[in-house]
Amino acid sequence: MQSFRTELENPIVERDIIDLDKKIREFREGKIPDEKFRSLRLARGVYGQRQPGVQMVRIKLPYGKMTFAQWSRICDVSDEYATGNLHLTTRQDIQIHFVSLDRTPQMWAELEKDHITIREACGNTVRNITASDMAGIDPNEPFDVTPYAHAAFEYFLRKPICQEMGRKFKIAFSSSEKDTALVFMHDAGFIPRTREVNGKVQRGFRVVIGGGLGAQPFLAIPTHEFLEEQFVIPYIESVLRVFDRYGERSSRGKARLKYLIQKLGIDAFNALVAEEQKALTAHSVPVQTDNFESILPKEAFNANDVQVNQFKYELWKNTNVIPQKQEGYNAVYVRVSNGNIPTTVSRRLIEKLKNVIADDVRVTINQGMQFRYVKNEHLPYVYSVLDAEGFGAPGFGSTADVTSCPGTDTCNLGISNSTGIAFVLSEVIDEEYPELLYNKEIAIKISGCMNSCGQHGMASIGFHGSSLKAKGQTIPALQVLIGGGVLGSGNGRVADKVLKVPSKRGPDVLRTVLNDYKNNASEGESFLDYSFRQGDKFYYELLKPLTNLETLQAEDYIDWGQETKYSTAIGVGECAGVMIDLVATLILDAEEKLALSQECLDNGAWADGIYHAYSGFVHTAKALLLQQGVQCNTQNGILNDFDKHLTEKGLYTNTPSLRELALQINKNEPSEGFANEYLSEAKVFANWAKQFREQTVLAEKV
Repeated sequence: MQSFRTELENPIVERDIIDLDKKIREFREGKIPDEKFRSLRLARGVYGQRQPGVQMVRIKLPYGKMTFAQWSRICDVSDEYATGNLHLTTRQDIQIHFVSLDRTPQMWAELEKDHITIREACGNTVRNITASDMAGIDPNEPFDVTPYAHAAFEYFLRKPICQEMGRKFKIAFSSSEKDTALVFMHDAGFIPRTREVNGKVQRGFRVVIGGGLGAQPFLAIPTHEFLEEQFVIPYIESVLRVFDRYGERSSRGKARLKYLIQKLGIDAFNALVAEEQKALTAHSVPVQTDNFESILPKEAFNANDVQVNQFKYELWKNTNVIPQKQEGYNAVYVRVSNGNIPTTVSRRLIEKLKNVIADDVRVTINQGMQFRYVKNEHLPYVYSVLDAEGFGAPGFGSTADVTSCPGTDTCNLGISNSTGIAFVLSEVIDEEYPELLYNKEIAIKISGCMNSCGQHGMASIGFHGSSLKAKGQTIPALQVLIGGGVLGSGNGRVADKVLKVPSKRGPDVLRTVLNDYKNNASEGESFLDYSFRQGDKFYYELLKPLTNLETLQAEDYIDWGQETKYSTAIGVGECAGVMIDLVATLILDAEEKLALSQECLDNGAWADGIYHAYSGFVHTAKALLLQQGVQCNTQNGILNDFDKHLTEKGLYTNTPSLRELALQINKNEPSEGFANEYLSEAKVFANWAKQFREQTVLAEKV
């Protein structure tokens, strides 16, 4: 396999892509272990699929924004390297599937021509930073959070502290107290607020941390009622440094930030965050808020002759259009079934709408799209275009707009089909409960497994893929959850697990729950309040008749969208990366970190250089511990164990304590003098470690 050349404006990006190409070739030649290579490609947005030999590539779109040129570029890439389909995700990303591993570097280079990245879209990194799709146009917002989300994206991309954490880290910015970005389910979430100080308006944020869904949902915990705007990025960096050092690394299921906070307690965690202040890259990071206005559509456009079905148009307008805070303009939402939109449709939408919508298209967290700055007089034309392309369905964000991850279509972890049941449940609402096209409170969300990529853990009515044993056979099943929702201001409610039913009975679950609410709720009582009042035991008894396995039909043994009998086929998930336990690989990793550290110091990036040197200490210490047969966990634990098993036994005598040497990182300002001294110490330790390892290996051979 030959390497390729790329000519990009940004030398850092170019080197990144060339390095990926090199690593792929080394992997093909057997020079890089599979575990190490998997971790590397995940941090570059390349994710293994359920189908062998192909990859899913996740395209990172900060706060879901893309220009016409970027949308068009993604379409070109999907046609050339994938299947001509764009899958919109609940993280405001776009995924393309069935990509050849060997072609991913060239594909990345093509995307970067329009400044689109796949870097850190997967793996144990800071994932795509999401934000309310109404940011910048929300009548309720105290200010536009877009610049802050963008600044955080730029700041942490390639940042040493968040390249190899124990698990992923998710950040969200909501535009108002309504919390449409769902910050309560994120590792770090921000709600904008203002206050008056000495007659001047000051911007800041309510901050919550440690939220997450998955198999064990946790609601985020507030840490600041008002954190001034310039301290947002330093605060996130402090949290990441603590998470990287103290976070679990052996048990992936317990490695998210929420478990670390649960283990330490929020007060102890906050104290560790405070200890990191001295070592931060900067104690204050002002955010540039200019140049974030949308590029408005061209003024000259005649759409007066458009003919539409008036009934359908009014229904669409009432459910898919929201007036902006900018007078005379509207946000138009597009309901995208299962988040899938073909490239052919995308191109036609760009061509037909580019003169009537802003050059600022947003992917929404419920797998839809938003067009901005549509004038009132252009709404009929926009509807006619969408309707002609099959994307004029009403009820965006309503009960009918079901959220679903790809599930068993492509994901290794999928247990039962989620896209098929999502389509059927949408039909049930459209056909049997049309009044719910106007209801934006009752949310139906589906995931293919318990990991909640479809956000079932905070749904009003949620489902996740599962299986059941019946008459000696395995059948596809759905775990039913009831009662999740948004409370506002960074608060939420997690859905209660109720029971499992055969997958084909999912529509009957929906009918039973909705009919009960319709018939028994008090006047004006929301579903959130009603379900909370009734509780999970009530829903267990209500739905229990649907769990009867004695009345199974032949169709119950076949999953949605399939033709053959169901069988479980769960692969190894890659959502959170992998552990790397090979001693030789860790030694090489340490050398790579020290080289990166030197490069940072040569460029005056003292804090980043220090952190790379710290990583060199940790990787080297871990390698020697593994060689001694000591299993490793957190970075903090590695440093403790090294002193226990090597320093205290007289095997390492260079310093009284490696831990104290390495943890100088958070006791000193990131100055040039300290950075050079710290890297020098790390190099001395690495050289000693190589000699120690060689001597140990020789002794074992004697």
